[in-house]
Amino acid sequence: MGIIRVEDIRCFAYHGCMEEEGVIGTDFSVDVELKTDLSLSAKSDLLADTIDYVAVSRIVQEEMAIRSRLIEHVAQRIINRLMKDFCSLESSKVLVVKHAAPIEGEVKRVSVALEAKK
Repeated sequence: MGIIRVEDIRCFAYHGCMEEEGVIGTDFSVDVELKTDLSLSAKSDLLADTIDYVAVSRIVQEEMAIRSRLIEHVAQRIINRLMKDFCSLESSKVLVVKHAAPIEGEVKRVSVALEAKK
């Protein structure tokens, strides 16, 4: 078993409960952790034998482009796509970070982490 991590995928998106968040948007980042069997790709050196992290990043970008009120919702959509598109996954974790959330006081970021297992 092995782990593939794609970290700090930067996105500008329009998630949030406030109406102006849907207009102004803000910066987000997403970390993805994928647990899968890497023994074949470690031997073969072939992209076809592993999970392509370019495809992972594309899935994140596509799902982040769909507006949600809650980052929990977008995180779940990302996990659902990953588990559906990569049948070799044993589990996946997704961390969605909202930078500069509109919260009174000094708050650097808020985040939501979700995990799915087969």
